[in-house]
Formats: sequence, structure tokens, C-alpha cells
Amino acid sequence: MTHQLALTVIADVKPGRAEEARRVLRAMNEDPGDGVIPFAKIPTVHFARMLILDEATGLKGEPLPARFLFMTDIDAPERSYSEDLGSVGGEGLETILRCCEGYPETSSSEGRIDYLRAHQVPPAAMYVNTVGRTVEQIHREARLRNAIQGYLDAHPGDRTDITYGEMRERIRAFVDGEESLRWAVHGPSTSLLWRLQEAVHLVAVPLLLLLLLPLAIVLVPLAAILLRLKELRDEPSRERPTEEHSRRLGELEDHGAQNQFTAVGFLKPGPLRRLTTQSLLWLANYATRHVFNRGRLTGVKTIHFARWVFLDDKRRMIFTSSYDGSLESYMDDFIDKVAWGLNGVFTNGVGYPRTRWLVFDGARDELAFKNYLRVHQHPTEFWYSAYEDLTAQNIENNALIRTGLSGSMSERQAADWLRRI
Repeated sequence: MTHQLALTVIADVKPGRAEEARRVLRAMNEDPGDGVIPFAKIPTVHFARMLILDEATGLKGEPLPARFLFMTDIDAPERSYSEDLGSVGGEGLETILRCCEGYPETSSSEGRIDYLRAHQVPPAAMYVNTVGRTVEQIHREARLRNAIQGYLDAHPGDRTDITYGEMRERIRAFVDGEESLRWAVHGPSTSLLWRLQEAVHLVAVPLLLLLLLPLAIVLVPLAAILLRLKELRDEPSRERPTEEHSRRLGELEDHGAQNQFTAVGFLKPGPLRRLTTQSLLWLANYATRHVFNRGRLTGVKTIHFARWVFLDDKRRMIFTSSYDGSLESYMDDFIDKVAWGLNGVFTNGVGYPRTRWLVFDGARDELAFKNYLRVHQHPTEFWYSAYEDLTAQNIENNALIRTGLSGSMSERQAADWLRRI
């Protein structure tokens, strides 16, 4: 088992080719796993999305070209993913890349991957529901759960006149007797080198902050006062999503247990706003890397992957996520459980509902917040999930079923474990 990576590719679209590129993505979205680019044949991809940002005008009137965005959530290492993408993506990948600046009319598999790597942009912050849980593990644990359920359905008499502990032992014997399931009694493990790197990062960041503490004691209160003065002059947007915009977004939502979300917006101008956004995302990335990495983001349990990426020299930012349930429940979750966190990052976006001291108010204005998100939401023209019928809760439950096959349990623990099946 290994850790996960959030890869983002951003390339300018050739003049006049944006609609052509968009048609390609729409065709791809008809069969995301086995179509133009058969992502289902790349075993390390959790989620993938592609979209076209239209030409835009910056806050100072500067023209911004159309952009092609390609985002994947994968299991490390990046090299094996790239090799698979280059080989199975083939002509399908080339079809879309031909619409991008700097890409030749014909190219090899290596050329395609070199182009993608040259246009990679690191995320400002990323969130992984459970760090270290691979695509392979998710699929195998789902099959394990189905196999155990099949065994229980085929042997209903085995469940009478025995204790929960005895029932668990019979299931363990069944699993151990099946060659295809025997892996389940051995827990996954992460790379020792990666764990050492994470341990170093876990300690190094607080030490760095401790060294900067004297400077922070002086600068942070000053920055907070300046930001508060700016907040008093902020003009929240009153814009509402149009019916056509809502219709386009709605066509891409609620096709299964999972949904996708993509939002793009301009940052408020000025170095203070930019530095604040960068600093808060840096801290958020530390928290999601070391604290919120086991199934919940400050109480929100429905998100599989999420990331924040800067665009256009940090003048714009894109936020994407793959989550369970409806958009309405997703937004309600954030408002109810992590409104302060939303405010801290998104208050630096143009038109965001007015905040107070960065973390108060803002998203608490529910209607204004939901309108803001919907207005800035962008259609995810192509989206792929490697396990579209599994919610984050399903995946966690399946993992607990596997881990419950090992070690000893009390009668009560065995009863709780059996209820998961």
C-alpha cells in the first residue's frame, strides 16, 4: 500500500479550439471508464476529471486564454500511472491534447507524457479521505465483503445456536480456505521511506512555526487588523445562478452514489489577500496531511478527494472535490460543521459573503453562500470514478470488515463486527 497524489495539468487551448475540445470531453463522458480514454484500465486512478475554462477577462481587464484542466487522484508512484496513461490513453489522449498550445499534431506515448508533466501544477492543498488506501485495496475489500455475505446467505443454518465469536471464527475459516481471499488476513502496510518522510514533515513544520513565532507575534495582529479593514469594505455578490447554468450543472449530477464539484473564481486583489490565502492553504494542507487523514474533514465524512489549485499567477483559484450524496447535503455539511474553515479560505474570493475576522459570518448566510458556490461552479465536462457505487462509508465499512478478521475479539466486539456485514 502506498500514499496518494493529486496531479493537475493546465494547458492553454489554441485559439478557436475550445468548443472542439469541449465536444471531445462530452463524448468521453458518455463512457468514462472504457471509452475514448479507458481509465478503468489504469489500476491506480481513483478519480479523473477534465474541463475547459473559457476565455476570460481578469480584474484589471487583462485577457485570459481558454484553459484545459486535467486532474487525477492516483496512488503513488506517479511513474507507473504515467506509463499506463501513455499506453492506454493513446489516440484518445492525443485527440484532446491536439487542441492545446505547444502540442504537436502527432506525438509518441513518451511525448504525450512529457507534455503533461511539463504542464503540471502542484496543488496548494489537497485532501484524501484515508491516506494509504489504494484503488486495489478498495476493490478487493468490496469483493471480500460480498464473498462473506455470499457465504452467509449460502449457509443460513450456520448462524443458529452459536455465539457471535463462533460465527466470526467460521467466517475466518471460510476466508482462510479461499485462495482468492487469503490476502485479507494480512493487513496492508505503507512504504517505510514514505512513513519516515511524513514523520519528518509532521515535526518540521511545528518547529519552523516555533522559530517564526517572535515575528508572527508582531505581524499577525497587524495583518488581522488590515484584513478586518478590508472586510468592512468588501462588497458581497448578489448574483444568482441562471436557470441555464443550473440546468447544465444538474445534467452532470446525481447519476450515482457519488458526485463531483468544481468551482473557479478570482481572488481579491492585493498582496495581503494573496499571502493570506497561501498561508491558510499551507496550514490546511498540513492539517489534511497529518490530522484529517482518516475518513473525516473536521466532521465531514462524505468527501473522497479534494484539492485547491492556483491559476493565472494566483489571480484565480479552482477547488474540486469528489463526494457522496447530493450537492445540497454537501453544502449543508460544510455550513453546519466547518463554516469557519470555508470562510478562512473562500473569504479571499471576489464576491464571497462578507466575513468578520476571516472566520465568522460568511457561510453562515446560507442562501448567499449557496448562491455564491453555484454561480462559481463550473461544469465538470468529464469525470471518472473507479468505484462509483461505493460511498466513503461503504469503503470504510469494508476496510473494518477486513481488519476484523485479524486478532482477538470479545463477544460484544464480534457482534458489532458481524453487523457490518
